[in-house]
Amino acid sequence: MTLQARRIRPPVNIIEGLTMPNIDVRNRLINCKITYYGTGLGGKTTNIQYIHNKIDPSYKGKLVSLATKTERTLFFDFMPLSLGRIKGFKVTFNICTVPGQSFYNNSRKLLLKGTDGIVFVADSQEHRFDANIDSLYNLQENLEEYNVKLENVPLVIQYNKRDLPNVLPVQELRAELNLYGVPDHEAVAVRGTGVFETLRSVIRLVSEDIRKRL
Repeated sequence: MTLQARRIRPPVNIIEGLTMPNIDVRNRLINCKITYYGTGLGGKTTNIQYIHNKIDPSYKGKLVSLATKTERTLFFDFMPLSLGRIKGFKVTFNICTVPGQSFYNNSRKLLLKGTDGIVFVADSQEHRFDANIDSLYNLQENLEEYNVKLENVPLVIQYNKRDLPNVLPVQELRAELNLYGVPDHEAVAVRGTGVFETLRSVIRLVSEDIRKRL
């Protein structure tokens, strides 16, 4: 079943938009949260590890890993040099991944709380297509628990593992996963291809969203 078919049921009692990011007025600092979401073993962890490895050490925090039986939840803070200030505030980002396995849904929901932007990492392999649909639908449901519509969240989609032989065409993935016409990128996260392009896109969307709401 496609996500379009599942979304026939309209969301009820949904508040437009997200809560404001964490603002430290005394230190003129805005703390934002970006969550990498997607199916298990789709490349979320690989994205985070590559980003952390390439960022200047003086502008990033320690990479923290919380292990589960099959995956790891990773997070770290960093301050992008190119972003500058928003309304006189410096901006930092907390980057985190959620566990992809369905039996960790409570953890996924908790990590999603208060997020300012989302990267949905899709596994491009044909046999993972249904898992991508399930994960995106789960993302929508978990956001609704916080009275948030997916279409109101700064969202970027990444089509990962494009180097493998059994991948679906991007046009097919886009038709089923990119329902709101958000920025999307092809990627090979193990090589770093498309990783920073994806990150820059979500940072841009989050920054624009903050400027509008401050």
